[in-house]
Amino acid sequence: MRPVRSSVLCRLLPTPFSPALRSLVLVLLCLTPRCQAVQAENVTVLEGGTAQISCRLQNYDGSIVVIQNPRRQTLFFNGTRALKDDRFQMVLFTPRLVRITLTNVSVSDEGGYFCQLYTDATHHQVATLSVSVPPETPTVEVKQEAVEGGEVELSCMSPRSKPAATLRWMRNGRAIPGVVSQQDNAKTFSVSSTIRIPVERKDNGAALSCEASHPALSGQKRIRHYRLDVYFAPTVRIVPPPGIMREGDSLSLTCSVTGNPLPRNIQWSKINDTLPERAEISGPTFQISRLSQLHNGTYLCQAQNNFGRAADHYTLLVYEPGAVVETHSAVPYAVIGGVLALLVFTVICVLIVTIWCSVRQKGSYLTHEASGLDEHGEVQEAFLNGNDASQGKKEYLL
Repeated sequence: MRPVRSSVLCRLLPTPFSPALRSLVLVLLCLTPRCQAVQAENVTVLEGGTAQISCRLQNYDGSIVVIQNPRRQTLFFNGTRALKDDRFQMVLFTPRLVRITLTNVSVSDEGGYFCQLYTDATHHQVATLSVSVPPETPTVEVKQEAVEGGEVELSCMSPRSKPAATLRWMRNGRAIPGVVSQQDNAKTFSVSSTIRIPVERKDNGAALSCEASHPALSGQKRIRHYRLDVYFAPTVRIVPPPGIMREGDSLSLTCSVTGNPLPRNIQWSKINDTLPERAEISGPTFQISRLSQLHNGTYLCQAQNNFGRAADHYTLLVYEPGAVVETHSAVPYAVIGGVLALLVFTVICVLIVTIWCSVRQKGSYLTHEASGLDEHGEVQEAFLNGNDASQGKKEYLL
């Protein structure tokens, strides 16, 4: 009785059996010297890497071994190259193991590689090659620019991965929920995550990040950092010189400007008049070398960008030495209010103390006056009784 060939054995095994169980049963059955079998191992490799495709032989007797690609093109015939593709190399051919390598693997190389053993009945096993494509560092695209008081729309995109990458927006260690979309591009996937967040001036320069995670990255992440660029109208403030200005002194005013984009053109002017001939302007700085009363007036600094305009003014009054008064638009109303409140409180306290002292002095006067009336009454009573006033007084005193 002839031994059962591997092809017959495999046909006898029910299809629901797993490949591992089928291989185990096949090995147990192929214990006779003339029984031959072939086994193949599945392989997973990163794109661009090198895959090793192995075919294990059982009781090999020198039969023909053929390895074919997923398109059923013969790669090797008993160890001899059949397809002119230098990426495939035969690295091992023994009675127990046949192994080839495939370099620079791409997703187009994915599929089943056939290990065929030509006996009385041809039998083959398939080694499935799976290619994993990790994502590159994602890109960030601004869908809608950020303007103060509005919203900004940002999209994080991973154009190519397999399986699909997972994207997540982060800000200050907290995740920002986004709308995720996915597109199937043949064997790879493109993924995007879009967020919309409200922005204020304080958010300018805020740090965001988009993280891409993938099984092929072994727990690591590809991260794209992004800083918010919030556009807002300018603010202007004139920094006045310290102390009192006198005739002959020099005046230097600095115009402090903020805004995004930062205004480049700063304009100085004098209200209802032209700037002095000796005035020197260098960007945000305005200078007059020698002050005189002719320089009195209100000076204006203006700046603008695409999102608004702002201005501030400084009023200069120059008098003779010792009589110079200067005012500025930034009046310390809070300080003046505090001083006035303190003065009112002090006046009220003084009035209360004055009234209290006056009432007390009046009460003391009335007490002494009543005592004098009592003494006068006693003298009058003694006179009416015919007694001498002095004696009455003495008796009264005794």
